[in-house]
Amino acid sequence: MAVTEKLRIDKYLWAIRIFKTRSLATEACKAGRVKLNGQNVKPSYVVKVGETYSIQKGIERKVIHVIGLLERRVDAKTAVQFYEDHTPVEETYAYKSAFHAPVLKRDRGTGRPTKKDRREIDDLQSDWLDDDEV
Repeated sequence: MAVTEKLRIDKYLWAIRIFKTRSLATEACKAGRVKLNGQNVKPSYVVKVGETYSIQKGIERKVIHVIGLLERRVDAKTAVQFYEDHTPVEETYAYKSAFHAPVLKRDRGTGRPTKKDRREIDDLQSDWLDDDEV
């Protein structure tokens, strides 16, 4: 386990297992999905202990606070010791509830849905999402 004094943000996000590869972390930084105080961060930005970053990863949003710097990728249990997750609870549950959406199945051999069928499916899905938010 290598602990260092200067570390790039893309390498840090990869090492603490926020992103699966370093190139994905670099692309996220370039695309503006990694922010420090509302400002986009370049991949070469030097991470400092005590800073708080907001990271958008697909539909998932994370807010992390840097506790220590970690240069090499380690197992998940060790990586958690180098940051604190300050993601709001409601955002965490919103991300998880997206995977519990009902799966609508059509009978085999009924063909493609008609325009009316599509509208009914959309109404069912929007009703489900409205009920889930309450």
